[in-house]
Amino acid sequence: MPIRILPPILANQIAAGEVVERPSSVVKELVENSLDAGADRVEIDIDKGGAKLIRIRDNGCGVAKDELVLALSRHATSKVATLDDLEGINSLGFRGEALASISSVSRLTFTSRTAEQSEAWQAQAEGREMSVTIKPAAHPVGTTVEVVDLFFNTPARRKFMRSEKTEFAHIDELVRRIALSRFDATLILRHNGKVVRQYKAANTVPEQERRLAAVCGTPFMHHALAVESEHSDVRLWGWLATPEGARPQNDLQYTYVNGRMMRDKLINHAIRQAYDELLPPDRFAAYVLYIELDPRQVDVNVHPAKHEVRFHQARLIHDFIFQALFTALRREGVSPAHQDAPLAETLVELPVSPQIEYPGQAPRPEWYCAEHSYRAPAQVREGGAGAGRASNYQPPEPPSREAMRGMGALLTTLPIATEAAPAQPTDPVPSPKQGGCRALTLVEQAYLLIERDNQLALLSLVRAERVLLRHWLLETWGQGLAAQPLLLPVSFKLPKNLIALVTEQERLLKRMGLELKSGGRDTMILTRVPALLRQTDLVRLLPELLQIIEGGSDSDAGQQAEVLCQWLVEQGISREKIYDFSTASRLLTELVTDFSDQLADIRMVRPLSLATVLEEFEHGE
Repeated sequence: MPIRILPPILANQIAAGEVVERPSSVVKELVENSLDAGADRVEIDIDKGGAKLIRIRDNGCGVAKDELVLALSRHATSKVATLDDLEGINSLGFRGEALASISSVSRLTFTSRTAEQSEAWQAQAEGREMSVTIKPAAHPVGTTVEVVDLFFNTPARRKFMRSEKTEFAHIDELVRRIALSRFDATLILRHNGKVVRQYKAANTVPEQERRLAAVCGTPFMHHALAVESEHSDVRLWGWLATPEGARPQNDLQYTYVNGRMMRDKLINHAIRQAYDELLPPDRFAAYVLYIELDPRQVDVNVHPAKHEVRFHQARLIHDFIFQALFTALRREGVSPAHQDAPLAETLVELPVSPQIEYPGQAPRPEWYCAEHSYRAPAQVREGGAGAGRASNYQPPEPPSREAMRGMGALLTTLPIATEAAPAQPTDPVPSPKQGGCRALTLVEQAYLLIERDNQLALLSLVRAERVLLRHWLLETWGQGLAAQPLLLPVSFKLPKNLIALVTEQERLLKRMGLELKSGGRDTMILTRVPALLRQTDLVRLLPELLQIIEGGSDSDAGQQAEVLCQWLVEQGISREKIYDFSTASRLLTELVTDFSDQLADIRMVRPLSLATVLEEFEHGE
């Protein structure tokens, strides 16, 4: 067969073999285009795992009418123009072949409008012919790309696609990775018309930690160290788990270089070397790390899927990452000989920015609220909550894989009430009952109207959350609460007996996530607090807590834990806390699953009678 130039159609389908591996590859390319266009809100709609429909909608700058045909052409891009641009790439995409490759194996519709245009325009391309037609359309400023019937014209490729569940799992994991790379963007993921993930823009450290908890889970946050290091023009920051937070699989390892998702061998080797002997052979590190450096010092055009990069000073980068993480993991004595020490001793300080205020803000917006899963790791405690407790508690076993799947299910976000209704009217489907209970609606943002055994009742959400949180605190009491550094340490005066008590009970206070140091004479300075108490009046509460500890000095360890956990719950969860329906539903689910006996407590659940109302209807009043 003689050598010949391939026709454009065949060339595009060959290129699609590299760009479009599966539906998640399409989502990656299109979402990256949206972020490169300056979008801060991206909506992702998936049908049938992406085989039937992939729709990406953003509020970016849009594409002008005259450039729509070019946008669907191969090697057409607005991101690089010269060789100098290629040597210092700041954008996620730059090759200009994604849209052409995708349109060659699907039915693609590209609708866009710029701020300068009075109307939007729509371009359509389909399969091998790839002829582009343009027509006017209705669309706000931004872009929507629809990819229908992926691989419809390449049966061999379609045959190798996995099940709908598997393909969507790949898309879900991709969106989680993107959510961690762009805290400033709102991301919404829907599957078959239902909202599965909804990540709101996070512009402050507390908001970023809430998103981190939503993506990585509560167990990761219990063991997370906030790290930050800078050398010359290279900056490393993020979170990594202590050795106690190691996982049985490597499913929580996220690295980013200048905002780009990365699985680079050099970076992974530096991280493994930093943990070294701290991890047993059957455990894996967990981390979310960001590397920022001059774009001209890294080549991102070395991997077909852009998963790897080449650093110009590879040895310097490797040693910098290793040294920063090695120091963080061993700061303040984190070593195998000190693994029983409270977690509060191991945290690395990260500056905390002021917290933003917004309408309807909850009084206590900590990271753990992003995931209302207070259920502790499965273990049997003999003799009840307080019996048989020793003075030095052992940390609980890591959560099982089944428990982690359950936590992921609890993070499923309910559809937003203001979304457009389906085209065809359908009968309303009642929410499934949990142990004979069904959530109906939220009342005063503090109570949940439920149906229980065919009767109406009102659930106090504050009391429900306090029960769950108290149980979680007791189960994790041995490993201690994670402490967070205060932006401005709090100083207060104490009598001599309480100052002596602080020194005597230092380990107990650190287990509660509290760290104090002497300020001279009769003054103590509070430097770290648990997330539960971050929004409370610390000057008033600390002396009160010390008096409780002093008064219970004769109690055994189990009774002391009960009293202190109850105190933390009462101070941490305000009576004025505001709830949304999805959070309330998750609380009900956990309450019914683990504490169904509490539903008989009239202080938590009050039955409602409609007899009087029905009687008035009967008499026409």
